[in-house]
Amino acid sequence: MDEKELKRLEDIAATIRHDIINSLCEAGSGHIGGSLDLADIFTVLYFHTMKHDPKNPQMPDRDKLILSIGHTAPVLYATLANAGYFPKSELLTLRKINTRLQGHPSLASGLPGVESASGSLGQGLSICVGMALSDKIDGCDRKIFCVCGDGEIQEGEVWEAAMSAAHHKLSNIIAIVDRNRLQIDGPNETVMELEPLREKWSSFGWDVYECNGNSIEELVRTFDSMADDKPKVLIANTTMGKGVAEIEGDYKWHGKAPSKEDKERWNIN
Repeated sequence: MDEKELKRLEDIAATIRHDIINSLCEAGSGHIGGSLDLADIFTVLYFHTMKHDPKNPQMPDRDKLILSIGHTAPVLYATLANAGYFPKSELLTLRKINTRLQGHPSLASGLPGVESASGSLGQGLSICVGMALSDKIDGCDRKIFCVCGDGEIQEGEVWEAAMSAAHHKLSNIIAIVDRNRLQIDGPNETVMELEPLREKWSSFGWDVYECNGNSIEELVRTFDSMADDKPKVLIANTTMGKGVAEIEGDYKWHGKAPSKEDKERWNIN
């Protein structure tokens, strides 16, 4: 990837972060921490890696993304808007009455680009297994991406889905673990230790990759290098609240919306 392309993607990620903050401030509620730290991952997926068409959201062979950590919907919405799925002005309707931008993604909302309802943590990977198995039976050539939280994968259903994906040789699945090491009640290691995480996924029959999830360059290189013989998981090491120094790494911002004063202090227009 040349410097021009890197700069393009970094600028998109910065814009997505601005849009996340503005939409959450307008809503007065929502989840900022994970939404901000996922901005680089979503930028690389939607503006480099995934096969999709905002002008044809139901393109039959499009890649699909399931946001299993549904409360980080602001990053999905901001990304879709910047990709051209709907007007950016609609981002300011987040969580409001009759909005298509609900607190968690919903198919019933009719928002283009949303592939599944989510929000009940732990279910996303199972949804992906069903989609990937159906595609394999139908001979459909596409990838199914699943974005999971590291706190979320304390749910047992995630590991049932992981076992099933390996059993059925679903090489069309790519899971991404947002490894910010924090969850609503504090650090993962305090609530429920996850390590050794690489070895866990590997023992379930998955190819395991790991990189800095806040580095556009590393993300592009990692996604581009993925093999195609097993289900794959990327452990993306991120910093909760990335992009706003004042809140980075503070679990108290897991589900807190910024105020207008916060936004002004952070110099967000």
